[in-house]
Amino acid sequence: MIRRLLRRCVLALLTLAGVSVLAFLLLFAVPRDPAAAMCPKNCDTARLERIREEWGLADPVPVQYLAFARKLVTGEDGCPAPCLGRSYVTGEPVGAMLARALPVTASVVLPAAVLWVTSGVLLGTVAAARPRSAVDRLIGALSLAGLALPLYLVGAVLLLILVYGTAALPPPGWTALSDDPAQWASGLLLPWVTLGAMLAPGYTRLARAQVGDALGSDFVRTAEAKGLTGRAVVGRHALRASAGPLATLAALDVGAALGGTVITEITFGLNGLGRTVIEAVRTDDLPVVLGAVLLGAVFVIGANTIVDGLQAAIDPRLRR
Repeated sequence: MIRRLLRRCVLALLTLAGVSVLAFLLLFAVPRDPAAAMCPKNCDTARLERIREEWGLADPVPVQYLAFARKLVTGEDGCPAPCLGRSYVTGEPVGAMLARALPVTASVVLPAAVLWVTSGVLLGTVAAARPRSAVDRLIGALSLAGLALPLYLVGAVLLLILVYGTAALPPPGWTALSDDPAQWASGLLLPWVTLGAMLAPGYTRLARAQVGDALGSDFVRTAEAKGLTGRAVVGRHALRASAGPLATLAALDVGAALGGTVITEITFGLNGLGRTVIEAVRTDDLPVVLGAVLLGAVFVIGANTIVDGLQAAIDPRLRR
């Protein structure tokens, strides 16, 4: 068990290192000049050269990556480790910019994740327990429709109806949880519902398939032969046997969403990681883009590693 977790942690670190190399090459080896984006209009050649020298942009790409990796490990003045560099636009440490945006994204994603996982798994389990019934067909049709609808469209429609049409909900906005919990929740309720409604159908279909397969397995028939019926069979056996794939999907979705819910944040005017990345791309602020990519990779890889460890703790067959 311990050896498996150590292997997974080492693999996670190697994967993260590979992501950093690939992302750095994709961003900094392309034929663009970040110095030109940092230089004001009517910038002369001498000033461009000074900017390149100051930011190390005149060095070969491998040398630039080694300097980035060194700062990531040891930090530099005004930018403690892990230092992701400084913004080309503001000169602010990238880590500070991402740390300021992360609470907004986390406040959107984590409660929405509870909503989409619980509702999706519940509906999928209900459908699996009543195969080929009207309930099964209705849930299947709704989940398929949910997968087909784009998030920005659903968000815009709900915004027009629930906020500007009927005023049933307050306008979306961000308030720190520590400042006003009630306003924090009311301002994010619509993003939670929208994101949850968009991602729940995937869990519904996966739970329907996994729980349905488990209900037809030998161990469930054995449990039924021992007298267990209905909810006991589904809850104690079928749903538990389906937890692995569902937990893996949830970990990957939450990790990816924490890296930046771009469409959700733009639709509802929230200044989280997604909007920060879009602004950085627009202004060629490559260190911010690179930092956001690495942060997203940390979330996805970390979530996957944690789920792998939990599955090994639950299922002895995975401890080998």
